[in-house]
Amino acid sequence: MPPLSPGVPAQLFYSYSHKDEKLRDQLETHLSTLKRENRISAWHDHRITSGTEWKSEIDEQLKNSSAILLLVTANFLASDYCHDVELRYAIEQHQQGSARVIPVILRPCDWKTTVFAKLQALPTDGNPVISWKTRDDALLNVVEGIRKALGEMRITGDTRCRRRSINRSRTKLMRCG
Repeated sequence: MPPLSPGVPAQLFYSYSHKDEKLRDQLETHLSTLKRENRISAWHDHRITSGTEWKSEIDEQLKNSSAILLLVTANFLASDYCHDVELRYAIEQHQQGSARVIPVILRPCDWKTTVFAKLQALPTDGNPVISWKTRDDALLNVVEGIRKALGEMRITGDTRCRRRSINRSRTKLMRCG
């Protein structure tokens, strides 16, 4: 993943089922501080304009994202497009170090045996957003987790920000933000 540079927002991609749009909108509202701080620029498929080839636009946005939020519910898990296209690509990007995949568990569902179960989920302990005492507390926890991940990505480039030393024989970690 290219290092996150100061002043350049991380590109966030929402992978979600349209049936969970209300929860996505609520999360997006809670992420507004990060947007105002120019830490993130978020994208989801409702930003596709009329006449645009939606599949190629989604592919392009996924390709350019530094963080991919999986908004996990039974609807997400049941969606062939989310599973076969977005999730598959997201995991490939994560494994290559091109993007950080962050599962956000919105509703109780059978996610603990999925390909992304090995990733640290938000909110804390993967407790679903709707199971918290208040939804605002849960979404604040998610925002804090994303803020922390962004900080790590700026410092380490998602643990793979590397720069060749002058003699190019050794690789050293550098501060990326």
